[in-house]
Amino acid sequence: MNSSTPGIEPELHARRAASFGARAAAYAEHRPDYPEKALAWGLAGARHAPERVLDLAAGTGKVSEGLLPLGVEVTAVEPDEKMLAELKKALPSVTPLSGTAEEIPLPDGSVDAVVVGQAVHWFDLDRAYPEMARVLKPGGVVAALWNHDDESVEWLAELNGLIKSSMSRRWLSDYESLPEHEAFEPFEKKTFGHRQPRTAETLVATLATHSHMLVAPAEEREAKLRTAREFLDRNPETASGEFDLPITTTVFRTRKR
Repeated sequence: MNSSTPGIEPELHARRAASFGARAAAYAEHRPDYPEKALAWGLAGARHAPERVLDLAAGTGKVSEGLLPLGVEVTAVEPDEKMLAELKKALPSVTPLSGTAEEIPLPDGSVDAVVVGQAVHWFDLDRAYPEMARVLKPGGVVAALWNHDDESVEWLAELNGLIKSSMSRRWLSDYESLPEHEAFEPFEKKTFGHRQPRTAETLVATLATHSHMLVAPAEEREAKLRTAREFLDRNPETASGEFDLPITTTVFRTRKR
C-alpha cells in the first residue's frame, strides 16, 4: 500500500504529485470547485456534527472554499508553498499550514473531519491513514472527493480519448472502494452531478493544469492541447461561447473506529 495509485511507476507518481506548484495560479483560476451537497454528505458520516475540519492536501483551497459555507472552522494543510500562497490570498479565514498527509502538523484528536480533494492517490497510505486517524476525534470522518469529467456525455468522452498522453494513468477514484485500514470502518461511496461554466479557451487552460499534461514532454503536451482546442472549435456544443462542462463528483467516506 506504499503507493496508492495502481499501475503508476514511483518516479512518475512523484513527478506528477509535485507538478502543480509551477501552475498554481492557473490551478486556482481554472480547476472546478466541489458541490456543496457532496461535501455535506462527506461530513455527515461523522458521529457528531463537525465543527473543526482539516482540508488535507488543500492545494489552492477548492475544498476549503466549499466547506466554509457549511459553517465549519477550516484548517488547510498543503506541502507546496506556491499552492498555499494562492489559498492564503483567496481564503483569509482559513488557517493555512505547511505539511503533508504523512506528517500532519496538528495535535492528536484536534479535528472532527478530514476532507481530501483530488489528492488521496498521491498519498503513501501506510503513513497517511495512521496520521489521519491520529488527528481525528473518536467518531470523526474522512471524506475523499474527486471531480471527473462525465464521460456519459459523448463529446466529452471523445475529447478525453483524443488527449490521453503517455503519462495518463487510472486513479483510485475509478474503483468501488479505497484501500481499507484497521483504524477506519469500510468506505461508503456516492456520486453527485456537478458542472462548471467553460469556454473552449478556459477548458484547454483547465486541461493544461492536469498532472499528466504538466509532466508530459513539451512537444507532446503542446500537441495534445492543440488537438483539444481544434476539437472544441469544431464541436457544435463547444464551438461558440460558454457551455457547461459536465462533471461527476465521487465521494468516499469512512468513520474512525
